Amino acid sequence: MASSTSMLVAVALLVLATAQPARAHRPCFSRLFNFGDSLSDTGNYHFVFPNDTTEPALRLPYGETFFNRSTGRYSNGRLIVDFIADAMGLPFPFLPPYWGGRSAKDFARGANFAVGGATALSPDFFVENGAPLPNPDTVHLDMEMDWFRDLLKLLCPHNLAGCTYMMRKSLILVGEIGGNDYNLPFLTKVPFEKIRTFTPSIVAKISSTIKKLIELGARTLLVPGNLPIGCVPAYLMAFESDNAEDYETETGCIHWMNEFSQYHNKLLVDELEKLRKLHPGVAIIYADYYGAAMEVFLSPEKFGELKAFYYLL
Repeated sequence: MASSTSMLVAVALLVLATAQPARAHRPCFSRLFNFGDSLSDTGNYHFVFPNDTTEPALRLPYGETFFNRSTGRYSNGRLIVDFIADAMGLPFPFLPPYWGGRSAKDFARGANFAVGGATALSPDFFVENGAPLPNPDTVHLDMEMDWFRDLLKLLCPHNLAGCTYMMRKSLILVGEIGGNDYNLPFLTKVPFEKIRTFTPSIVAKISSTIKKLIELGARTLLVPGNLPIGCVPAYLMAFESDNAEDYETETGCIHWMNEFSQYHNKLLVDELEKLRKLHPGVAIIYADYYGAAMEVFLSPEKFGELKAFYYLL
């Protein structure tokens, strides 16, 4: 479900990410940097967890419809970040995974720090809150930021201040991140009431990351919200109910889970508005993944996915 939706949400994001009406025009941004999880991982997982040979995204059918091979992307084709990179004029194969590069030349147009399974909060947070993650080595947002700082040292070895102009001319995607902070506890049966208390901390971590990026010179940031998780097949199976009131009439998605996604997004939108007031010279764009995905679930026939969505739902 997530990969099918990503292909469609991309159209809306391209309008936000590029200011030129056609490829012939000069892109507004010279580089693209991305932080996130499996929704935007372009191959880091394989490098970070080389001994994990069971990960499905490392083999076909992942990647078969565009790359004709597995690239470590959690999709049968391209991801949202690939469409944005393509619209910016980044050369094929688009945005390189950070751990796949070796020299400054490899990151001439940016880098991707996203890793499949990544969380916003560290594993320590979940241990402290009685909800330990299955993998104590889970990558989290602070780690991705550490990698980013290491890359800046590579790109500007003599003085990080030399990267200021580069940062001003870069588009930075902060997320989607935070989904796994909910997915892992939900699927290990952590009580919903406890999971809901995580949201302010998750949003605060996203906010603090944005602040750090602004301090480093970022001037244009795209921050996606959460998807309607009540429409995800894994949740539809895990939380199957005989009570019709648990489901949305129009979509068949789980009502209370989608309300929870909206709660997360409301807190995130409010926090982004606070950041805009603190940093009036910075463009902080909210990407409404929830609204874009719901268009697909409400009217799948408009997107040529009618049979697939009937099957999944």
